[in-house]
Amino acid sequence: MTLPRRPATALGLLTACLLLAGCDGYAPVDDTDASGSLTRTIAEADRPAAPDLGGTTLDGDTVRLSHYRGDVVVVSAWASWCGPCVAEAPELARIQRVWRDRGVRVLGLDNDADSGRGLAFQKKHRLGYPSLRDPHGQLGGALPKGLVNLQALPYTIVVDRQGRIAASRTGPVAEAEMADVLTPLLKAPRPQRTATTHG
Repeated sequence: MTLPRRPATALGLLTACLLLAGCDGYAPVDDTDASGSLTRTIAEADRPAAPDLGGTTLDGDTVRLSHYRGDVVVVSAWASWCGPCVAEAPELARIQRVWRDRGVRVLGLDNDADSGRGLAFQKKHRLGYPSLRDPHGQLGGALPKGLVNLQALPYTIVVDRQGRIAASRTGPVAEAEMADVLTPLLKAPRPQRTATTHG
């Protein structure tokens, strides 16, 4: 018995997509269920170095990811026109507020073409953390391929104390689910500070 041509083609495309999705080299480790938490966590031995994302913030300051070396950093890409980003904003503000004293920092990547819209969003939602301007997605594009869907906002990566990517998520995150990822990462010792890093 042979399958009709169209279903066979669709099945072939699905198989190809699944194979390609499995080729990014970042297998899930201890992930929570697919309905909520982070898309994937990465085993310590397999964590890629995070690119040193940097530039000008919405407030006009200069910030680099390496300034936070020794802390666990939640990097979240967003835009003011993105509905899920609006829903996520209070969760990220809470992570910055509640987890800061434990050694967690939040760093945003604002994808708005108009910096005024991004700044208004930041003030309206009282984010309390800096967001780098990334209107053309160049900062996000520096991330290792396959970690997140750069075409879908919001997306998040979590960087461990050593500056390596420990987890990623395409879609909004919540403080409660992030706690399961942040807690074990905070148990790692802080690396020695150098003259080029900041608290």
